[in-house]
Amino acid sequence: MNVRCDDVLDLKHLQRTMVDVQLLGSGNAFLPSGRMHSFLLIDKHIIVDCPPTALASLRNAGISPADIDTILITHVHGDHVFGFPFFLLERKYISDRGGERPLTVAGSSIVRERLTELCKLAYPGSLDEMLNSIEWVDTPNIEGWSMERFEVYHEPMVEPHGWMLTNDQGWSMLHSGDSGPCEELWNRIAKCSFAVVEMGVPEWVETDEHHKPSDIVRLAEKCPNTQLILTHTYIDSDYKILTKEVPEFPENVIHGEDGMLFALDSEGSIC
Repeated sequence: MNVRCDDVLDLKHLQRTMVDVQLLGSGNAFLPSGRMHSFLLIDKHIIVDCPPTALASLRNAGISPADIDTILITHVHGDHVFGFPFFLLERKYISDRGGERPLTVAGSSIVRERLTELCKLAYPGSLDEMLNSIEWVDTPNIEGWSMERFEVYHEPMVEPHGWMLTNDQGWSMLHSGDSGPCEELWNRIAKCSFAVVEMGVPEWVETDEHHKPSDIVRLAEKCPNTQLILTHTYIDSDYKILTKEVPEFPENVIHGEDGMLFALDSEGSIC
């Protein structure tokens, strides 16, 4: 088969513009069967949150913690950040013993304080040098992206935020963090081609700080041009603890499973 130079150039361009998004974990705080805590990997070097099961999820995906250079924190509830001391410990003693791989942690004003306190409780004195070497920022500067952190509707004490990432190609993707339906979040989702959204509770739970199935249906109908990936789910994947029944959703909704990999093209659509 003859391959023209133009074909090679087109392939190289496609490889540059393709974005890989992997759902390393899809469960809520209660760890439904067959699921790790909600955890997202972008282009094999950016993670959203660092849950208690983060190291296990990274191991399952064959990703070294040392390859992660940026962590986007949505909020400081335990199921979203309690894996951070183990993540740092692994880098210090196994994957980055020389301390040569820089790490940026981005989030609200409470993030540095809480994660530092957590590390000192877990391993007193052992992680101080690493904590001091981290670049703590409000929003990171990452080649190919512009990033925004915005408030969502959840427990105020943990400073809940979502993240919206706009690619240099002109399309946007979003991670909701933990949030119930709110205007700021839904309006931003409508501007995105791809959005990872939490659905943390079944319909009968009395809370407005998480999305329920009916909320997802309304959101999908409001944003028909947005591909919605559900995470932080309450639905069991392996054996039944609470339920294995996945509600019926519109076509633009995918109920997430651990390990799902999405390749996004130059318009932010799933290839």
